[in-house]
Amino acid sequence: MPESTGTTRPAEGGATEGGPARRSLGSGPGRLLVALYGIFTVAAASRSLYQLLAQFDRAPLAYGLSAVSAVVYGFITFSLVRGGEGARRAALACCALELVGVLGVGTWTLLDPSAFPDATVWSDYGMGYLFIPVALPVTGLMWLRRARTEAPTA
Repeated sequence: MPESTGTTRPAEGGATEGGPARRSLGSGPGRLLVALYGIFTVAAASRSLYQLLAQFDRAPLAYGLSAVSAVVYGFITFSLVRGGEGARRAALACCALELVGVLGVGTWTLLDPSAFPDATVWSDYGMGYLFIPVALPVTGLMWLRRARTEAPTA
């Protein structure tokens, strides 16, 4: 009889002997998503915090939307790192919301530029950020859909 080391090993389908394991969303290509979302979280949060505190009267809508984008990026980063089916679903919904935000704000900035005297992260579909803000949620949605855990068989 082989000796047991006291650790649980994943069984087929991602479950451990003690129950279902969390599926790692931040492994493989997910690591790049975690890194990019982490960078965008810090960038959007620090930029919007400074602008809200020091320049709020200049463009409150733009700076407020940048703060919202920072919260969205932070939540997605947390969900990707946390892993598991519940986190995957939450990140999936948040990526969809982010894509709607990028497309909505991007279109709004093109149709009514006077509403945005200063740019947001999502202005012009993220043109000031090399269009990463529009590519990131699409990539995230594709990765999260691919990372869906298999349904348990009874």
